[in-house]
Amino acid sequence: MAVCEVCHNDYELAFEVRAAGGAVHIFDSIECAAQKMAPTCVNCQCRILGHGMQADGQFFCCAHCAREKGLSRSQLVDHA
Repeated sequence: MAVCEVCHNDYELAFEVRAAGGAVHIFDSIECAAQKMAPTCVNCQCRILGHGMQADGQFFCCAHCAREKGLSRSQLVDHA
């Protein structure tokens, strides 16, 4: 069995996630994978599980949060 690197649960159905750069992570659930891998919105601090938006190296869950931080639509990159 493999041990989840977030909650340390030793689980027979754990899975690997291979990240850019060759890093390999082991998780026992999607929740733990999201906790470790998903970026956080710089405005509301929610985990970004969808496409999100990006500007100047910052991640936002939506255009509203980006506007709250003073960014305009032309500054945002949507990777959808």
